[in-house]
Amino acid sequence: MAAMMRGVYLGGLRTEDTHQKSGNKILTDAPTDNNGRGEAFSPTDLVCAALSSCMMTLMGIVAEREGIDLSGMTSEITKTMASNPRKIAEIQIIFSCHNLKATVEQKKKLMHAARTCPVALSLSEAVKQTVEFNF
Repeated sequence: MAAMMRGVYLGGLRTEDTHQKSGNKILTDAPTDNNGRGEAFSPTDLVCAALSSCMMTLMGIVAEREGIDLSGMTSEITKTMASNPRKIAEIQIIFSCHNLKATVEQKKKLMHAARTCPVALSLSEAVKQTVEFNF
């Protein structure tokens, strides 16, 4: 099976990852509090962004099935790091979709889909996931 992505270390604590099928690229940079320049997403930032994106994608699947328009939904993501060892301690995500036209039952389905997305289920239980829905 061919690799789906390819990573290259560029030096200076920077990496470039390429999605083989699309050619899209992601740069990472070490954060300033860990000897880096902080000029791009850090690898741990990408974990947090992946969680948010995965949750929105799963909510999108439910929304399409239920005939709900989630266009314009936003997320605010906050990462809290721990030390010794350095790792993600908590990911806080606030989803907002103020013009959502959905029933209480549909909103419950959206929230359940988010909380059970593959990234959420793949993260260690040691990573606290605090998720808020403003809709």
